[in-house]
Amino acid sequence: MDFNTDSTPHLSLFAALSYGAASMGMVFINKAVLMQYAHSMTLLALQQLMTTLLIRFGRVMGYTKARGFDVEAAKKLLLVSFFYNANVAFALASLKGVNIPMYIAIKRLTPLTVLIAGFFFGKGRPTTQVSLSVILTAVGVLIAALGDFSFDLFGYSMAFTSVFFQTMYLVLVEKSGAEDGLSSVEIMFYNSVLSLPFLLFLIIATGEFPNSMAVLFTKSSSLSFSVILLLSLVMGIILNYTMFLCTIVNSALTTTIVGVLKGVGSTDADCLLLDRPSASSYWEE
Repeated sequence: MDFNTDSTPHLSLFAALSYGAASMGMVFINKAVLMQYAHSMTLLALQQLMTTLLIRFGRVMGYTKARGFDVEAAKKLLLVSFFYNANVAFALASLKGVNIPMYIAIKRLTPLTVLIAGFFFGKGRPTTQVSLSVILTAVGVLIAALGDFSFDLFGYSMAFTSVFFQTMYLVLVEKSGAEDGLSSVEIMFYNSVLSLPFLLFLIIATGEFPNSMAVLFTKSSSLSFSVILLLSLVMGIILNYTMFLCTIVNSALTTTIVGVLKGVGSTDADCLLLDRPSASSYWEE
């Protein structure tokens, strides 16, 4: 399904809401999968492979107007793919030294870094209201960091580097959609194709392969696991599509702000499911 990337209020709202919903849903689906299958890089590679094959099939069958593979377009999007995968790699590395709540807090610095990057990429100065809201979020992160007594330099370094890479790929996606006229489906296709070699290298380098495939084949005999895995692969495609769509029709900043709001919502939902106090309840006190 292709959308005209000419932004309209209805399309902008749809893109933001669908990305928020997909992102929140993906948190719980991935959690369900990773509880049974801990090989996260292999799971991501399978999602990218399925994306590539599905878009290819859709183009052949005429379900999408996405253009075929073009070497020049691939060269332009090589950096997008590099930053996308580097963000994943450094995010996973940071979790070895930073606890999950602190990691989520650090990732909420992304709107500020996107705001700054957008200024240097020629987007101009944002409104005072937008700047203040983003700065307040960043101040909250710094306050949280000061209260983290388990400070780990390596973990924090990896997390902040991940923020930088996430900023760069979102800004470049927005730039590619605006200047090169690429649709969200086309950007997703190139990103998936270009990501596969990098992910294959990570799977081998981290030692996931070949054990990850052996475990996958063993667990595939379970119907419940197969259903959850398939749902995760489909949601991975939907998440990437809505993320690229939101970035193109709105902006990289909007996508990061939706991500922050999703984080609050998913934290509350997770706490309700586990019958424990939510993070937001502490903020309200």
